[in-house]
Amino acid sequence: ELENLSDAPFSGDEENGGSEERKTEINGNWIPATSITEAKINAKAKRRLRKNSSRDSGRGDSVSDNGETLKIGVVVPTSPKGKLLDRRSRSGKGRGLPKKGGAGGKGVWGTPGQVYDVEEVDIKDPNYDDDQENCVYETVVLPLDERAFEKTLTPIIQEYFEHGDTNEVSEMLKDLNLGEMKYSVPVLAVSLALEGKASHREMTSKLISDLCGTVVSKTDVEKSFDRLLKELPELVLDSPRAPQV
Repeated sequence: ELENLSDAPFSGDEENGGSEERKTEINGNWIPATSITEAKINAKAKRRLRKNSSRDSGRGDSVSDNGETLKIGVVVPTSPKGKLLDRRSRSGKGRGLPKKGGAGGKGVWGTPGQVYDVEEVDIKDPNYDDDQENCVYETVVLPLDERAFEKTLTPIIQEYFEHGDTNEVSEMLKDLNLGEMKYSVPVLAVSLALEGKASHREMTSKLISDLCGTVVSKTDVEKSFDRLLKELPELVLDSPRAPQV
C-alpha cells in the first residue's frame, strides 16, 4: 500500500483524468472550465468591439455576433430595432419617395396644378336646402356718405364739362349706391357750374333735365333747389354773382 502512494497532490484517478476537462459547479450545474473561459474571452472581445465601434463611429467596419464584417451604421436586419426603423418597403419595391407625390397625406392641398371638379349636391344630406339651388348672389355696394359722395362725384361732373355726354354720367351714377344722397347730385352740379363758365351752367341745366326720371326724381330736384337757396349766403362767398346767376 505504501508503494502505491505517490507524492502527487491528486490520486491516481485524478491523474488519469488530468487530460479531461475540469468541471466547475455554478448554480448547481457542472460546467466545463474551458467553456467558462471561452465565454469570458468572447464577452471581453464583444465589449472591446462595442467600445471601439462607438468611438470610431462612421469609420471602418465592425464585426457582428456571427463574426461577419458589417459596415458601421448598418443595423442588422434580423434585429427588431432594425425592422422598426427601416423606412424601406417591406416588399423591396419603391424608391423611398412620398406616397402619391406628397398629395396623399392628411391636411394637404394636393399636387400642384390639380383642378378639383364641382362637387354634386347630395339631396340626402341633412344640411341640404332646396333654396340653395336657386340662390342669386349679387355684389353689395355700400351707400356713399356725404364726404365720399363729394369726393366721388366732383371729378365725374368736371369731366362732363369737357365731353358733354349726359349718358355717360348717367351710367356712372347708376353704378354707385347714392342712397339718400340723390338730391345732392343737382346741388353739387349747380355749385360747380357757378364757379365755371356760362357754357358750364348751360350744360348743367341739360344734365339735370336728362337725369330727372332716371337717376333722380322730381322730388329730389325740388329738394336740391331748396337746399341751394338755403346755402346761398355761403355760395356768395365763393361766387359773388350767385344770386343773379
